[in-house]
Amino acid sequence: MEKNNIVSLRNISVDFDGEPILVGLDLDIRDKEFVTLLGPSGCGKTTTLRTIGGFVTPKSGDVFFNGVRINDLPPHKRQVNTVFQRYALFPHLNVFENVEFGLKLRKVPENERKTRVHEMLELVNLAGYDHRRVEQLSGGQQQRVAIARALVNHPRVLLLDEPLGALDLKLRKEMQIELKRMQQALEITFIYVTHDQEEALTMSDTVVVMKDGEILQTGTPQDIYNEPKNAFVADFIGESNIIDGVMHQDFLVEFAGKKLECVDKGFKPLERVDVVIRPEDIKIIDPKVAPITGVVESVIFKGVHYEMIVDAHGYKWMIHSTRCEEPGTFIGMGVDPFDIHIMHKMEVEG
Repeated sequence: MEKNNIVSLRNISVDFDGEPILVGLDLDIRDKEFVTLLGPSGCGKTTTLRTIGGFVTPKSGDVFFNGVRINDLPPHKRQVNTVFQRYALFPHLNVFENVEFGLKLRKVPENERKTRVHEMLELVNLAGYDHRRVEQLSGGQQQRVAIARALVNHPRVLLLDEPLGALDLKLRKEMQIELKRMQQALEITFIYVTHDQEEALTMSDTVVVMKDGEILQTGTPQDIYNEPKNAFVADFIGESNIIDGVMHQDFLVEFAGKKLECVDKGFKPLERVDVVIRPEDIKIIDPKVAPITGVVESVIFKGVHYEMIVDAHGYKWMIHSTRCEEPGTFIGMGVDPFDIHIMHKMEVEG
């Protein structure tokens, strides 16, 4: 384990009623990073979070905090706090009392409690809300109170389980920026669970993509988006065209009835592969010189670009372009070799 890993999971397996939820999971989380666990419902994200927090005991494997095994340490003794999707605020307490609650349990002196609560309310932009009752607050404000209550105990790691799920889109986007700002200001580790890929790409230093209790890829948002390890990751992170192909030799792939140059190598001769091309990487060109041609079926204006569906070689291609072609138009499609991503075959749901 590296010295700057604050949390490490080693060979973690968790079963619920005999059903495997996590399968031999290994994960290292570096100190002071914003790490997001991303994946579809039921992939094991929340179970991983709860294992780190001490709320789930793994069937096998070890949890390390700063290099020390903490499997047997109860949640309240771990330097970790959790913000849940349902904020679990106390309705009979005002904002100040909600944030102060954990400090009172730890018997922190009153003067220090007051100072720390006011610091936290300022951090979450709720200065002056001390005496407000919880039911007088908006959803976004309640969420800020829950975050302040978790942070006031000065945890080394904050666990956030889909905390923006109940907010409307505009407020979610505002809170994404706020959470990133808080994490950077406090210099503590945030481990964040979401199934929203845009949220993950917006906030994270590191994204961990999960499926069926396993980690498929870990990397920066740029790495995950630009160099997905397999078709599932490519499909889950943003829009992708995923086409059946055959790898003839290093740097030469056949798909859509054409052999095209690519930058991938190391596949078996004539291996069947998934070819992944992002919609924004397809250029609309003259059909006379294009390797792939098709007919535009539909066009939707998306604000910054047009989204076109093109029928070509028995496949419905998605293209994002600032250039608009009317439905029924016969077009050519070009793609650069480094924008053609070749992946080993993998089942992609849907």
